[in-house]
Amino acid sequence: MTVDALTDVAGLRVGHASRSGDGWLTGTTVVLAPEGGAVAAVDVRGGGPGTKETDALDPRNVVRTVDAVVLTGG
Repeated sequence: MTVDALTDVAGLRVGHASRSGDGWLTGTTVVLAPEGGAVAAVDVRGGGPGTKETDALDPRNVVRTVDAVVLTGG
């Protein structure tokens, strides 16, 4: 059964941790690729996206696959 989630994709694993209360409001989500990595791409939008390392995914660069993607903020 599928639920329209990242975990519907065979081999992907997703983990999340968060902390809130007492002045905290932050979280991190990690998407782990299957053994051997996966092809990845990025679409950056907005006036101040705050990206880091997204240029590594440019097809003109040497990164062919990724092992994980980390989404974090706070």
